Amino acid sequence: MAKVSIREISRVTGFSPATVSNALNHKRSVSEETAKLIFEAAQSMGYQQPQQLDTIQFVLARKNGKIVDESTFHPAVIEGVERQARYYNMSTSFVSLDFSDVNAIKGEIAQLVSDSSAAIVLLGTELGEADYALFEGAAAHIIVLDGWSNRFAFDSVVISNTDASFSAVNYLIERGHTRIFYLAGDFRVQNFKARELGYHQALEEAGIVWGANWMVHVGTTLESAYTDMSAWLDVVDATELPTAFFADNDVLAVGALRALLEHGLRVPEDISIIGFDDLPFGAFSNPPLTTVHVLKHEVGATAVRRLLGNIKNPKNYTCKTQINTYFVERESVRAL
Repeated sequence: MAKVSIREISRVTGFSPATVSNALNHKRSVSEETAKLIFEAAQSMGYQQPQQLDTIQFVLARKNGKIVDESTFHPAVIEGVERQARYYNMSTSFVSLDFSDVNAIKGEIAQLVSDSSAAIVLLGTELGEADYALFEGAAAHIIVLDGWSNRFAFDSVVISNTDASFSAVNYLIERGHTRIFYLAGDFRVQNFKARELGYHQALEEAGIVWGANWMVHVGTTLESAYTDMSAWLDVVDATELPTAFFADNDVLAVGALRALLEHGLRVPEDISIIGFDDLPFGAFSNPPLTTVHVLKHEVGATAVRRLLGNIKNPKNYTCKTQINTYFVERESVRAL
């Protein structure tokens, strides 16, 4: 006999999958009358409530892969999810969704969100607001990792992007830098936008007025960051160079670092640079990269703990949990 899904009960009763799921899980947000109708329909259809939630479904959402495929950040986060799931005797399965063609994945997403027997950790690094609409009203419990939605009600676990970039830029200011350019990835994901906000806040607080040319856009892979930085250095006037760069992440910083050195600019003697994420290769760049360390395993583990806590103790509100970072001082910054 085929397994009856919450989405099928939703079609029969006319209630949303979320309402059906909430009713079957005895959540207080559903009225007694509605819950009774849903239970009666579920019983007549032969629905069997899962005895125990034992699976974490990790959904890797890709728009173009320019962030999630290039960085070693995400494998570490995934490992944190797996470790924490094992701690709770849960298995982890993986699904990769290509959001470059949303119509092609709508059916797959509908199937994922209708299955309440598996909880979903959704990697939101490359997602935009419109993408989250596909997960609205899910029967499955969902938490967004490394991303968030301002329009849709999802719990999320994020990095302290704005606070960390504010502190990093302030570190440069305290060392005498007042001409600090921003090395911006040309694919502007939410994390990058939040880091840019911290950059501007630090300059404003210090009374530094930035110019329109202080944003240097480069590709988000090592190769494209290097190529685009080289092209920029080919045309920029030497008198217009900054004394320091703050980069969206380590990938951009290391790619740009190679271009700077090849153009005869010494780091940090001529130009200082700070990255973000503290990826392993940054410690072995020339010079070793000053950066912001992200607790990658803890980001993934926290997502699992928050998700299971929400299932055990349902609430009628959502939370954005922010994981703080710490600064790693190496050799790519000098005091003026």
